[in-house]
Amino acid sequence: MKTKRGVSHLIAVLLVMSMLLTACANTSDSDGGKDGGEPASTSESSETDATKDADAESVDKIVVFQSKVEIIDQLEALAKEYEQETGVEVEVWGTTGDDYLQQLRIRLSNNQGPTVFSLAPGSESIELTPYLADLSDISFADDIAEGMADVIDGKLVGVPYTVEGFGVVYNKSMIEPTVVKDIDAFEAMLIEKQAEGLNGFSLSQESYFMIGHILNTPFALVEDPQAFTEQLIAGEVTMNDYNEFVEFAKLMVDVRENTVSPLDVNYDIQTGDFATGKTASIHQGNWVYGMFADYDLDFEMGMMPLPIAGNDKIAVSVPSSWYVNSQAAPEEIQAGQAFLEWLYTSENGQRYLSEEFGFIPILKSVDNADLDPLSAEVARYTAEGKTISWPMSTYWPAGIVDVYLVPVAEEFFTTDMSAEELLTKLTEAFVEAGK
Repeated sequence: MKTKRGVSHLIAVLLVMSMLLTACANTSDSDGGKDGGEPASTSESSETDATKDADAESVDKIVVFQSKVEIIDQLEALAKEYEQETGVEVEVWGTTGDDYLQQLRIRLSNNQGPTVFSLAPGSESIELTPYLADLSDISFADDIAEGMADVIDGKLVGVPYTVEGFGVVYNKSMIEPTVVKDIDAFEAMLIEKQAEGLNGFSLSQESYFMIGHILNTPFALVEDPQAFTEQLIAGEVTMNDYNEFVEFAKLMVDVRENTVSPLDVNYDIQTGDFATGKTASIHQGNWVYGMFADYDLDFEMGMMPLPIAGNDKIAVSVPSSWYVNSQAAPEEIQAGQAFLEWLYTSENGQRYLSEEFGFIPILKSVDNADLDPLSAEVARYTAEGKTISWPMSTYWPAGIVDVYLVPVAEEFFTTDMSAEELLTKLTEAFVEAGK
């Protein structure tokens, strides 16, 4: 595992060097850059509305790059319909999801960025603020539900996809959530299912599905997640000192000892085994329901809290937002904004958002009818006020999951690392990532 960590660090170093070299190159050859090769601010790169209007008709293609693998097929179908309706081609770039942010950073720094892209609002969007166009004049800005738009320096820069929630997605015929309310009951459930020849609970090998999402819960449960995370990064506190993390680590040991290793399970296997009754529960969110489309489900499913430290809530937030590349040509910026206008206000665009993507609506004027079972669970927990936040998106250092946390998780699942050692290594990862 030392080798894997070394490779991760090397990749990170090479990435930084690539970005620095590119930035230097841009200093001399980019008309859009400021002195020193930094990307121009939104205001500096924007032309007047009259200029935009004059150039808009010349754009016949935009590029969309986003991280949500579950909607990639539907997005490509949408692209074809958008071109038929508007005459503007939409090229959709694919990604595996795990290295999306690194790919985006490199493309943006090379002046090869997409027109429209996604980011997690918070640390990711703040890091890439120089590349975010001002969308404050988008027509449906006032219709976005309160607190969901990504606003930086008083400007609306990010349009939310949806609200999403995650927790323990369970088969109602196999698990009674009123029984599995603490880590002892959770461990008993795992052992019981193992004895029955079933996998009681499943993580999968993708970075957020293995460690990112599940580690979010103890962060969200501490009294002040922002202050705690800042103190953790500064080396002033450790996870070992907080019961929320102690119980989290014990649960992770139970998972390692009593379930199939997540390193042997990818997203397709995880969801397929759940859909076919081989796995009783998975740690996932409502976005996963689309993965069951090819299965003839013969059971009902629900979502329950990760049972640590008395938690009775699921994690709900805006997972991703759409952004328009402020460093693109003015007419391309306008075309990107026009794409978002169509997506959120046209009948066909709204159909894709709700029916094809399965998104919970974020516009106040659109109701929540016909939600799938897991999205309905998220809406129910939200209505009952039983939600916790996503510190992973807001307060964690950008990129920490892929570069720093995954190596720790991989070592944990392949050794006899203790719960205490796991928390020590995760604490060290936050300190290192925050430097």
